[in-house]
Amino acid sequence: MAITHSSALITGASRGLGAALARELAGRGARVVLVARQREELEAVARSIRESGGEAHALVADVADQHAVYPLAGTAAELVGPIELLIHNASELGPTPLRLLLDSECEDLERVLAVNLVGPFRLTKALGGSMALRGRGTIVHVSSDASVNAYPTWGPYSASKAALDQLGRVLAVELAPHGVRVLSIDPGDMNTAMHAAAVPDADPASLAEPADVARRIVSLLESERIPSGSRIEARTFEVSS
Repeated sequence: MAITHSSALITGASRGLGAALARELAGRGARVVLVARQREELEAVARSIRESGGEAHALVADVADQHAVYPLAGTAAELVGPIELLIHNASELGPTPLRLLLDSECEDLERVLAVNLVGPFRLTKALGGSMALRGRGTIVHVSSDASVNAYPTWGPYSASKAALDQLGRVLAVELAPHGVRVLSIDPGDMNTAMHAAAVPDADPASLAEPADVARRIVSLLESERIPSGSRIEARTFEVSS
């Protein structure tokens, strides 16, 4: 099935779910821009996509850097045309092992919020206006069950994801008249480096593989029955055959 979004920008795309989403989207015909801080890993993912016949571009940037966001948005549009699908996947846990809130440094909370909330907001401001003017586009916030459940030691991350969910709901209402859809998607627990850092004792066999979750998410994005402003758990979404 061909993707309906011809161009996509995915943050946190050097590994895990971000890399899997980039591969899945490119495999369905989208021109993808991959964004992350780790140059070597990021370029390796982009190269593997190109070797498989897809179009992929690697842009090294930190979404928490306010001076990087607008140049990033401009370069992405030059490479693949107006961005039709924006996926905010980059996430920051904070120091590991995770700490109780009262043992957390304020500066660590600020960093988590900068990556997980303020960075996505800036990038949406940089690209969302163009979507609204064109009357189409999709913005995806990669959420977490920690945004709706209170887990000890997950405080900064939980707060950032809860705020990101609400940011998405407000954006959905404001952008609805302009044809732009905004979704929050909880991918569930996955076999990723981030999950291993947070829960080192977890059995990898009990976790979903990012490639499987990416296929489910991309199928979800293709569904016309998902209204803007929704928060969806990817593992419960029924994929059409």
